[in-house]
Amino acid sequence: MKEFLIQRYRPDPSGPVIHPTLLRVDVDGRIVHADRHAETMFGYDASELPRLSVQHILASRQDDPFAPAHRHRLANGQTVLVTFKHKEGFFFTASLGLKLETLLSNPETSASITQKDSQQIDGRLLALAERSASFGFWELDVASNDVFWSEAMYQLLELRVGTDLSPEQALFYCQSHQNRVRALIRRCIRSGQSFSIELPIITSQQRLVRATLTGRALKSGERAHRIGGVLVNHSSAMYHDEQKQQAQRLLEAMTTATPDLVVAIDTNFDLLHFNAVWEQQFRTAFDLDPQPGDNLKALLKGFPNERRLMESLWQKAFEREHFIAEMPLFSDGASSTLFELHFQQIRNDNGEVVGAVRIARDISCGALENSGGDHRMRHDPITGLMNRRAFSVHLERAISHRHKRQQVDSLLFLDIDDFDSFSEIADTGTCDRYLRELASTLNLRVRKRDALARLGGDTFALFIENCPESRARRIADEVREQIAQFQFEWQGTVLQTTVSGGLLVIDKDAPEQPDILLSQAADLCHTAKTSGRDRIHTAHALPTEKDNDSGSELRLQQLRQALDDEALVLEFQALKPVASVTWGDHIEILCRIPAGPNNDPLKPEHFLPVAERYDLAKMLDRQVIRQTLAWLSQHRLLVPRLKYCGFNLSLASVLDDTFTDFMEHAVAMTPFAASCFYLEIRESHATRYPDEVAVLCDALHQIGCRVALEGAGASVESYSLAANLPVDIIKLDKRVMHQLESDPVQQIMVDALHRIAETTGKETVATFIESDETLRKVRSLGIHFGQGYRLARPQPLEDLTPAVVELSTGRIGG
Repeated sequence: MKEFLIQRYRPDPSGPVIHPTLLRVDVDGRIVHADRHAETMFGYDASELPRLSVQHILASRQDDPFAPAHRHRLANGQTVLVTFKHKEGFFFTASLGLKLETLLSNPETSASITQKDSQQIDGRLLALAERSASFGFWELDVASNDVFWSEAMYQLLELRVGTDLSPEQALFYCQSHQNRVRALIRRCIRSGQSFSIELPIITSQQRLVRATLTGRALKSGERAHRIGGVLVNHSSAMYHDEQKQQAQRLLEAMTTATPDLVVAIDTNFDLLHFNAVWEQQFRTAFDLDPQPGDNLKALLKGFPNERRLMESLWQKAFEREHFIAEMPLFSDGASSTLFELHFQQIRNDNGEVVGAVRIARDISCGALENSGGDHRMRHDPITGLMNRRAFSVHLERAISHRHKRQQVDSLLFLDIDDFDSFSEIADTGTCDRYLRELASTLNLRVRKRDALARLGGDTFALFIENCPESRARRIADEVREQIAQFQFEWQGTVLQTTVSGGLLVIDKDAPEQPDILLSQAADLCHTAKTSGRDRIHTAHALPTEKDNDSGSELRLQQLRQALDDEALVLEFQALKPVASVTWGDHIEILCRIPAGPNNDPLKPEHFLPVAERYDLAKMLDRQVIRQTLAWLSQHRLLVPRLKYCGFNLSLASVLDDTFTDFMEHAVAMTPFAASCFYLEIRESHATRYPDEVAVLCDALHQIGCRVALEGAGASVESYSLAANLPVDIIKLDKRVMHQLESDPVQQIMVDALHRIAETTGKETVATFIESDETLRKVRSLGIHFGQGYRLARPQPLEDLTPAVVELSTGRIGG
């Protein structure tokens, strides 16, 4: 078991404070514990990380802390720089060290602390203590009435050290408390009773000092021969107390003068301060009398819906320096009461977040007065979100400017599952409260630039602006999970359901009409609903002329039927060695959709666009892999022969964070080694999402699988990808193979890719070899493998069955 202490190498000074994080990792590389700072560091909740491998949060295999180079440095008590991957997809560098081992290997930790007699303490240390803490020692000899001072006593009274003065003259600095000090000293001499008194002292420079004089008897036997004590200067502390009280009075005056609702809490949700307006509103809404120091969670224990919303808002306030939200403040049924909420962090002198303040302003009346009712026309009366009309205007305006943005836009259409059943359980007002609080919860997930709207009934829409597709997919899935976890309690009954959604990625050639985009997103949502609900279907927006393809519906039905029945027709096409003899079977798995009652079989060019359009590509990829592995597991004689079994991956699978887990589990159920399975990723996908593809390659390598870059040579970035992407096979694109035997430019391109592949330890595959001339040229260039009709045509997977051999001991194969 290892305990790693991780700290950001170069934190963002304008971003949130990121504290060092402690991770406990077992010998298998699995995270077994993460502290409360893990979410800020990695984006994962502390409860999520213990289910993951440490490789899941690392950028590459070179960052593995268990690697020999890192392990030796860590064992020597040093730290190493490691690149991590955040849950949102970006990378960051952090310093990593061993917590326990570093401490145990440090010789200072074996040292001990023992008590030292005060008489043995160096006088210079006592003088340093006096100056640092603003105090001084004094001592009175009872017999002679002589007084002895330390150097700090002179300094407290702003006297030159060693100034000649008598005890009576010293008492003069005590002003009106001289007689009381004399009486306390006499009582201490007689009875031995210690004393302590606060004094206003006037120094020699006529400055007022607030101090505490203490004394005790120093006895020898039964009699006190000496008394001594300390004079402590409290002026600084008292000044700070006065400043604090003045600030508190100023704060109370300011919050009392404003009609806004002001409240501040600490990170434990304890009330620090609130004004009378907030107190009155809180008392009216919940019939509770809050007091400073009360815990908000405990106060709202009987109001679970409001408590969950309150916790979400404040938690967001602790994580962000400042944010603004518009929403109803209390679920009092007054749908027109809309508040503008301003949240601001409270930090201490060390920059740590210790709380937050919220100022709520009622803007419902002002919005109506300023716009002449336009606010009501643009916003949903129940949730306060944009209505369909305002959302369409926003969508049209945003789409018209999309050419100015670097990333794509996305449209998420949401339809709550089984919402009609709520009406059978609760009344209409309760359903409205459910929608209102759900909308408030969703608002916490929305980026400031994005737009959330209620289109009507139980449907919502979210426009995600200028966001990479992979991030938009994660946002959509986070929203889906948030709605699934949202609970609304009503009269002892918990109202909870799921949501189906359609995520439409809006490319440059997408239509600009909002109604068409909403219609396409609604179609995706409908397919998600009919496919089982509680899921998000994703596709790219279609140009208008393709949106009404009459045959797509029939092909969709045929594809769904094949997936439901697990009846895909699988074929294989062999890859043949062309540069040298290589033993074993090298195949690529191909897929066909069987004929329906009234349909012909579907070829890939027919069903793949439909699968991508209705977000079935990920399901199709997994079904092809499952069926293939199930068939292979029935033919164990292929185990030593199978060297390469390739599967084409769609973009949906490439961007799916759970695909590696699926592949690991699927391969583990077969007798075949994971290294014989190759996942083929298109170059176009690697070009658009290089970081995601690199992370996927590393993850697949971790479970033992291999990766092929399919379609290399199709773009100018092919050479960079072939050199830097962590893949094992480079498969050449059809376009560079076209007329290879007669085009010298194509030959140079293929030769360059092959040389790059060999230099980086990769193998190459020439595709679409359909003539002897092409085969001869490929062989002369040294390409490792060839694929095409000249070498082998696609065959049914069943034809891969080992040949039957009759032996005296029985039959083998078949």
